[in-house]
Amino acid sequence: MYAIVNIAGKQFKVTKDQFVYAPKLQGETGASVEFDEVLLADDNGTVSIGAPTISGAKVSGKILDHVKGDKVIVFKKKRRKGYKKKNGHRQDFTKVLIENITL
Repeated sequence: MYAIVNIAGKQFKVTKDQFVYAPKLQGETGASVEFDEVLLADDNGTVSIGAPTISGAKVSGKILDHVKGDKVIVFKKKRRKGYKKKNGHRQDFTKVLIENITL
């Protein structure tokens, strides 16, 4: 059984007992969260497609931690002008354990 769910504007294919690194969510570590924007669900070969979402379907999970992603180097340069700028960025993520998918 799996579902495609919209979490903070991004779509994730989730199954039970899976870890998902979603964009940073509000909530404390250990808090439970529910996502009700289920776009598609598969239950042993029976596929349900929402228009745009499946009514009554929910994906529940638990916030495990708030983490940062890998560093991305942003390097800007203009040739022959002596202009160079180096900057780094680390995105904030929330590690979520998917506990249950309800249709």
